[in-house]
Amino acid sequence: MLYSKIEGVGQPLLILHGFLGMSDNWKTLGTQFAENFQVHILDLRNHGRSLHSEEFSYEIMVQDVFEYCQAHNLENINMIGHSMGGKVAMLLATTHPELVNKLIVADIGPKFYPQHHQDILAGLNAVDFSIKPSRNEVEEIMKKYIPDFGTRQFLMKNLYWQEPGQLAFRFNLAVFNTKMDEIGVPLPENLIFEKPTLFIRGGNSNYILDSDFENIKYHFPTATVETIPSAGHWLHAENPVVFYERVISFLK
Repeated sequence: MLYSKIEGVGQPLLILHGFLGMSDNWKTLGTQFAENFQVHILDLRNHGRSLHSEEFSYEIMVQDVFEYCQAHNLENINMIGHSMGGKVAMLLATTHPELVNKLIVADIGPKFYPQHHQDILAGLNAVDFSIKPSRNEVEEIMKKYIPDFGTRQFLMKNLYWQEPGQLAFRFNLAVFNTKMDEIGVPLPENLIFEKPTLFIRGGNSNYILDSDFENIKYHFPTATVETIPSAGHWLHAENPVVFYERVISFLK
């Protein structure tokens, strides 16, 4: 069973994080949404506190989320998915439309994305936990590969004390090293979700281009696309106020 944080009462709202993220990334926004919904922030497979497994694909992650909904007797759910979590949300909505009421996809489209995490993976793999580095030492190692401070801080949230004096990453880096191509696969050609759908993109991000609108509309005929200005790929963290306003007005 997937690890989750549940807060609030009312109609279920599931939140699915992106690649190398976890439920903690959505803690503040989750609490805000919990004023109107029963919020379930999930750790997806091989992330956060959820199960580590050799199996890693969108199909298996969708099965995990579907089984989570069944175990918690959730129906008529609203769903927010960011990046990789957006791909999971799209596939769940198109394969189990009876389960989903409204869909929000944050800064990812249904198209194929080529691999682009090589520097991040190189930085993560450069950390040798057997020599028991401190948090500062881990960041110094990663800085050589990942110059962007915000990206490093996002990744550092995955550090935890496995035992006294021994840090580790919460995500399953070994599986990501062998299954990276799974992250970029497109939504299967024949899948369509006709219920209300909102795509939100960052104005400074290149994940959703104007040229992608036609493909989005093919899979999600009722979809609208909104842009949050002066925000990048982590739009919900960079401009949480506008992100919250856009989502809540769509859900209400």
